[in-house]
Amino acid sequence: MATSYKPSVLFRKALDRSLAVTACALAACATPPPEPASAPATAPASKPAPPPRPKAEIGAWGVDVSGIDKAVAAGDDFERYANGGWLDRFTIPADLSTYGVFVQLGLDAEGDVRTILQDLSQEEHEAGSIEQKVGDAFAAWMNTEAIEARGLAPLKPHLDKIAKLRGRTAIADAFATLHNTSPYGMGIIPNPADTTQYIVFAAQDGLGLPDRDYYLKDEPRFEQYRAAYLKYIETMLGLAGIKRPKSKAKRIMSLETKLAKAHWTQAESRDIKKIYNPMSPAALAKLAPEFNWPAALKKMGLDAVKTIVVAQPTAIQASGKIVRKTRLGTLRDYLTFHFIRNHATVLPKAFDDGHFDFYRKTLRGIEVQRERWKRGVNLINDGMGEAVGKIYIKRHFPPAAKQQMDELVANLIAAFRERLQQNDWMDEQTRQQALTKLSTFEPRIGYPDKWIDYEPLTVSDDAFANARAIREFQWQDQVKRLAGPVDRKLWPYPPQTVNASYNPLLNQITFPAGILQPPFFDPKADPAVNYGAIGAVIGHEIGHGFDDQGRRFDEMGKIRDWWTEASDEAFNQRTEMLGAQYASYEPIEGMNINPKLTMGENIGDLGGVQMAHAAYRRYLSSCCNGEAPVINGVTGDQRFFLGWAQVWRAKYREDEARQRLTTDPHSPPRYRIIGVVRNVDAWYDAFGVTAENKLFLPPGERVRIW
Repeated sequence: MATSYKPSVLFRKALDRSLAVTACALAACATPPPEPASAPATAPASKPAPPPRPKAEIGAWGVDVSGIDKAVAAGDDFERYANGGWLDRFTIPADLSTYGVFVQLGLDAEGDVRTILQDLSQEEHEAGSIEQKVGDAFAAWMNTEAIEARGLAPLKPHLDKIAKLRGRTAIADAFATLHNTSPYGMGIIPNPADTTQYIVFAAQDGLGLPDRDYYLKDEPRFEQYRAAYLKYIETMLGLAGIKRPKSKAKRIMSLETKLAKAHWTQAESRDIKKIYNPMSPAALAKLAPEFNWPAALKKMGLDAVKTIVVAQPTAIQASGKIVRKTRLGTLRDYLTFHFIRNHATVLPKAFDDGHFDFYRKTLRGIEVQRERWKRGVNLINDGMGEAVGKIYIKRHFPPAAKQQMDELVANLIAAFRERLQQNDWMDEQTRQQALTKLSTFEPRIGYPDKWIDYEPLTVSDDAFANARAIREFQWQDQVKRLAGPVDRKLWPYPPQTVNASYNPLLNQITFPAGILQPPFFDPKADPAVNYGAIGAVIGHEIGHGFDDQGRRFDEMGKIRDWWTEASDEAFNQRTEMLGAQYASYEPIEGMNINPKLTMGENIGDLGGVQMAHAAYRRYLSSCCNGEAPVINGVTGDQRFFLGWAQVWRAKYREDEARQRLTTDPHSPPRYRIIGVVRNVDAWYDAFGVTAENKLFLPPGERVRIW
């Protein structure tokens, strides 16, 4: 079953809390030495800079000057102005579908974790210790000779079991098995009605393609994706020795297309008012009796639950009817194919290659398979990441960085508090509620205070068995939480992750150690750059608590409407203006940004930059009489906006870009840059942007929310 084995993964998708990349840190109140003469010169001369300080890791003050294209006016195309040189020179590596700052730091983290794993492999460890488990899991993954020697043997008992399924009760029982794909998925999250307790959720699932649109869009490229998927199904079945793979592939594709038609869209699935549907197990059984919920819940260890939040009830209901009308043979074929697909990377090379050819090469445009050690590092990070994370933070996260982060987060929150107090469209009743929520924000920086206990996990020299054992461990780790109160100390990912997030159910923002490094944060960089880069992304995460969906939660993480009618209407007017702007952007011919899908992230970006700029001005007032030095003709505000633009520089292969436009709640990086700055008055002042420039928006059309 496609049960979520990571906490809240499926419901996070429904909530659109997909981890919006974020990071931050506070630089000291000193100014770096002047940049060489190649720096962009667009501002008048000013006072000389203070005495030099140690050189920033990137350039002399934290910005890659060589990446700037001075032939383009900032007001005509700020992405190219800030990044044009880099965009022209850089080529995406053959084993990647995209490249940017986040990928760059992720690759660095991979190397750091690889060193840790190599060190562990060269030492003797007690049997059953976490060091032994991590080392053996990585070694088993890397031992391709053993995987080849086992051949189909790991698959056979599981496929034989599926082949023997008789009757719809047996099929429903198979859907409730952790390792099978199912038309529904389940997970465990804090209860939106009482966030001190956990609750079970159910959500639509069961598709092999990234999203319903891949089955339904009437466009040539999507037709090619469907044809390739059909061939992929046939290939996987054939490799496993399944008879008549071609005809079975067609029936599986037909079944999934019917399920896709029943699925809610990505935009519908991020509306918290629509996806919060608490039901009793009896009501769920009545909604979709085909899935035999009493037996399914018992099999998953959930038979004692009293309430289940159903994210997309009409989709699950329709899926049940589709299953009832589908031939048993087709359902067995569906289970067989997806079992193979779910385990392809720990099967012989032919399966692994087939998986790469479709999911990486066809759907994302990646040219070559990544080196196995890199994929092995990601396997460990996903399955046993906190075990490695303890060592990672000792080697790569100095205590001083945590203190600086604490200071910067506090400064961003203070700046947002001031903006809330000065907000001219929000009435006093709603303002006080917003200030109360902001006062309860809980920042978590660097690494968790409480680590996952891997003692129940058993690891062997069999990569196939290990993949299953890790999945089972992670599911049981969720289930055992149901018995107690919500543990606010748990983290959604290990500290070496290059990412960050906001959890609306717990009102927590999380910044792991992996992202707290240049170009996001460099203690030696100019403060303007740190505020524009990392500060704005911290502001982005804070802003998620007040975006179009985050604002539906109160200070306790409960779903509660704390908005007056007047403030609600004023908020909606502003988001409609912002949505219209983003809907006009066409990153790929014939594919515009979907503002209903990306609204939360767009609000986060805009509010984050505005918040960070206000925090930067507060910082200057406290240390520099409100003035930033001009360095080689570049003002503090110009450095601030260059910092923002350069952390979002990125390149995508076209297939990857299509997938993201279809499924990703974030706008493409180019529009995260230009879509934001053209709404910020300070950017116009910093670069002398006028009505003659292409990105100019009249003051009345600039959106100001937070």
